[in-house]
Order: sequence, then C-alpha cells, then structure tokens
Amino acid sequence: MTATQAPLFPEADYKAPLKKHVLPIRDQPLYRVATNAKQCSLMELMVAILAGRKKDPSALAQAVLDHFNGDVTALSRATVATLMPVEGMTEQAAAALVAALTLGERIVTERSLPPARASINSPADAAALLVHEMGGLEKEEMRVILLDARSRVMGVVTVYQGSVNASQVRVGELFTEAIRRQALSIILAHNHPSSDPSPSPDDVAVTRAAVQAGKLLDIIILDHLVIGGGRFVSLKERGLGFS
Repeated sequence: MTATQAPLFPEADYKAPLKKHVLPIRDQPLYRVATNAKQCSLMELMVAILAGRKKDPSALAQAVLDHFNGDVTALSRATVATLMPVEGMTEQAAAALVAALTLGERIVTERSLPPARASINSPADAAALLVHEMGGLEKEEMRVILLDARSRVMGVVTVYQGSVNASQVRVGELFTEAIRRQALSIILAHNHPSSDPSPSPDDVAVTRAAVQAGKLLDIIILDHLVIGGGRFVSLKERGLGFS
C-alpha cells in the first residue's frame, strides 16, 4: 500500500459485529419448561413450542402474541389459517402451535370431568362438567346433561348449535336423547360467546317452554345454566323460567 493509498477498511469506519445476547441456560425457555413448566410465562411456553423454527422463536412468539393482542382466549381459538398472516409464520409452526393448544385444552377438559356416574348435587357440580370447554366456544351451543334416578350423570349431549332463542330452538330436541336413554331428569346448559353469562329473555323463554314440556314427558328439568367467560348463572337459583 502506498502512502497515498487509502486503507480498504478505515479503522474509524470499522465496527465489530455485535454478539447475539444469549441467556444463561437456567433462564432459557426450553430449560425452564423442562424443569418447571407451570412457573413459565405464556411467552416462554410459546417459545418452547416454536423452538427449532427458522425464525427466531422469541420473535415469532412475540409476533403471535401481538397478532392476538395478548388475548389468551383468542389465542386458544387459533387455527392454522388465522396464524398464517403472522410475520415469519410457517404452516408447520402454525400446525405445531394449534396442536399444542388443542392438546392442552383436551387435557384440561378430561381432568375436569367427574368420575363415571358421578352425582350432581348442585349447579356448581353441573357447571364443572362444562364451564371450561363451553366458555371458550365461538358459537352458542345447547347441551343436555342426562341424569338417572340418583342424579348420577348418564352422559352429556350437544343438541343444538347456533343462536339459542325461543324462535329457533325446538323444545322436543332437548328431550330426544333423554327419552332414548330413559333419563329421569336433565340439566340444560348453553354458552354466551360474549363471555357475559347473564340470562337473556330468550333464555328464560326457552327454559319455561322446556319445563312445561318436561312435565308432559315426565322428565324433570333440574336447571338451565348459562355459561360465559369461565362463569355460569343458574336460572333455577334465580327463579327464571321455573315458576
């Protein structure tokens, strides 16, 4: 290099590449999930699920949370289609996340079910069967808990999907399975996707019609539960539709 020739990389212009910050092993999501998953944050759990993807799993997990505005309920309803618009998301990563969410929901639902032939002694007992799963549904569903002479659960059937109102619900359908299986009593339950379990006038009208039909069929309507946002309201306790 001659005295007049400028250096190819002037020292003043050279900046050493920054080293990527790496968390200590005990603070990394995979380690924390492996040692104590229940103490992990939602972000850490998602990073662990998305680990091994081409995009930085932390960035992808944050992008997913931002996409759903940090709403865990909305995230629990995610599908591959709703996840694909997330920047950096691949179909494989979306499928893995949906699978993890679905598996978690299924485990919680199974754990919430009472032992076979468990007895229902209160509205809370009945709600425990359904409140977790139905509280997260995007559409309204009407379910019927079938009970025997000792108020033991014979089964839970979904009898209606859609808007639960007096003009659309066919009362006879509420009793079809009860008649077939010779249930002595039933409990109605439906959800409000709005997360507000306050009974509507239609809910009361459906209850009143079902109670009257039950008297003709000799099947007792013990209660009608409205579920929403992890809570429930007993129409029987409020005296709505049962008078």
